[in-house]
Amino acid sequence: MKKAVAILINLFSLVALSVSQEARRIPQGIREAEKAAIASERNIPPPQNTGPRNPQHLEQDADELARLAGSIPADIEKVHRGLLPAGLKEKLKQIEKLSKRLRNGLAP
Repeated sequence: MKKAVAILINLFSLVALSVSQEARRIPQGIREAEKAAIASERNIPPPQNTGPRNPQHLEQDADELARLAGSIPADIEKVHRGLLPAGLKEKLKQIEKLSKRLRNGLAP
């Protein structure tokens, strides 16, 4: 009887051990994705530090940004009337570029 109980205890412990190991297994796709993420992180070049920009260039960019931003309300008014101004999208893209350039030029 004691021998049968010992065998059952050993059997249950082996089953429990194998179940716990199966729970830790990581699917192949996830392992591959993690490897790809690590590899892509290694391939990212370090950020280029161009240093502070010339204050005159920053001022020119700020003036251009203000000019473009000032023209947007009139274009939006045309949109409300059902007209899409031809250069509106380009102006908005230029505003984004200028604001990013200014932000990067001010940050050390």
